[in-house]
Amino acid sequence: MATHPREEQRMLERFMWISIAASLFVIALKAYAAYVTGSVGFLSDALESVANVAAAMVGLWALKLSAKPADENHNFGHAKAEYFAAQVEGSLILVASVAIIYTAVQRLITPQPVEQLGIGLLFSVVATLINLGVGAMLVRAGRRHRSSTLVADGKHLLTDVWTTVGVIVGMALVWMTGWQVLDPIVAILVGANILYTGYKLLREAIQGLLSETLPEEEVATAQEFLDNYAKDNGVAFTSLRTTAYGRQRLINVVMQVPGGWTVSHSHEHADNVEEGLAAALGSAETIVHIEPLGIKTTTGPITA
Repeated sequence: MATHPREEQRMLERFMWISIAASLFVIALKAYAAYVTGSVGFLSDALESVANVAAAMVGLWALKLSAKPADENHNFGHAKAEYFAAQVEGSLILVASVAIIYTAVQRLITPQPVEQLGIGLLFSVVATLINLGVGAMLVRAGRRHRSSTLVADGKHLLTDVWTTVGVIVGMALVWMTGWQVLDPIVAILVGANILYTGYKLLREAIQGLLSETLPEEEVATAQEFLDNYAKDNGVAFTSLRTTAYGRQRLINVVMQVPGGWTVSHSHEHADNVEEGLAAALGSAETIVHIEPLGIKTTTGPITA
């Protein structure tokens, strides 16, 4: 059963508030772990969580903006604001990674002992479990509701989980072996991992802004509907083109109809196609261009 757009929007915003609240609590846990131990590894982990909060706040703003209806200056709505949020999140991750690596290199040059690692490890484990639960929830919800903001925020938190696991393992080794040099080395590895994650988020956001086609499985679903409709109604479909605008789907297709059909009858079938594609995909805005059967179809911009 489809969710009403307003109800869906409120649901997505609640998820972002959960992310913000969880990230603030996690920052407190990690900051305390860094404070009591003096570990640059724990500090690097806390810095990434600060980026999580900032990114989640930007994501919440983007969700609110993307829900605004189309207006005179934005005829297709504001859904692409979510890609902007994903870009900001990716950029913040990159900044955090550079800060982490810089701090770690300084500690590598000037080593300092770490203390009370047992307490730091305990607080980090609790923080990891919180991020794991919230991150998985956000990714599932984002994919279900086609929200790139939720998916990006969830992936950020899950990356934080792996980061913290790496820190915990490294700090446990320091605790057991007394090799203090492992502390900045772990932090450098954490920074490199975060750097790669930020790059991937930026790449995906840019692909969305460049109007990438719908996922292969959704294009296949649309094509299957069109093939069945053509077989049952004596029409033909050509030039199927798709793209995503945040949570919105936009489809263009040419429907070739018998030359004897009236404009009214052709329009009725076009409406059926639009409604059928929306039902098959969950939601979609479809533009159907009518042509007589046998006409060579031209797509793309028309040049003189």
